[in-house]
Amino acid sequence: MKLSEIKNYLNTAENVNFELENGTRVPEHFHVTEVGIITKNFIDCGGTVRNEKVANFQLWDANDFEHRLKPKKLLDIIALSEKVLGMEDLEIEVEYQAETIGKFDLGFNGKDFLLINKQTNCLAQDNCGIPNEQIKINLSNLQTQTACCTPGGGCC
Repeated sequence: MKLSEIKNYLNTAENVNFELENGTRVPEHFHVTEVGIITKNFIDCGGTVRNEKVANFQLWDANDFEHRLKPKKLLDIIALSEKVLGMEDLEIEVEYQAETIGKFDLGFNGKDFLLINKQTNCLAQDNCGIPNEQIKINLSNLQTQTACCTPGGGCC
């Protein structure tokens, strides 16, 4: 989800709720402790230089159980970030504490924002020696053919 998309959703939302893919909800009293820009400059395993830039939201589960972040307040935080940091309409990555800090893509289901699990991947599979995905066949499902090499069949 891009920054422009979350702003559109927040303009009509009554509440700001986040949910993990497994159905676990981020507690209602969470805080957005950071909104920023993360730039990643790197070389992949194939030797290609890459640059990525994302808008970053950090969610924090505090112990002030009466806290509720309203859509207008989050819009104000985003507007300040755009103004002060010169934030562009970037894809959003969300950080949220689990066993360690998890990084998530952001989705929306019509009511709640969804924290979508991110996966690692090789960006240079063609240069890295990763074989193309092969179709797996269950040998027990193959139809058996009558053997051509039967005694007297003339195939040998």
